[in-house]
Amino acid sequence: MIQKSDFEKISHIFQNKKKIIKPPAYQWQDLALRIIEDLKVPPFKKNSVFKICKENGHEFVEKCLDDTKELAQGENWKYFFKLVAKNPTNLHPDDSSQREGGSTFAGKK
Repeated sequence: MIQKSDFEKISHIFQNKKKIIKPPAYQWQDLALRIIEDLKVPPFKKNSVFKICKENGHEFVEKCLDDTKELAQGENWKYFFKLVAKNPTNLHPDDSSQREGGSTFAGKK
């Protein structure tokens, strides 16, 4: 027969539970976490940092991060986003007319 002393309180079970921090699955996720920490990116912009790291090359993002650390004054994360926005490869593949200097509207030039 089970005695009362054999049972644990639920609160003891939850207190003893350790938090497990999963390592990033991809290299770009690790880079994004490092950028968020280094530039003190606010919570409402964190998803944008992950998107930038996923869609752009590692070298480009690292260069933007280095330039931001060297040149930015004040809110560094805003300068980082400006540098990324200047990248000509950020255009959507369907926007090839913008790269050639054409109009975005097919019939109007």
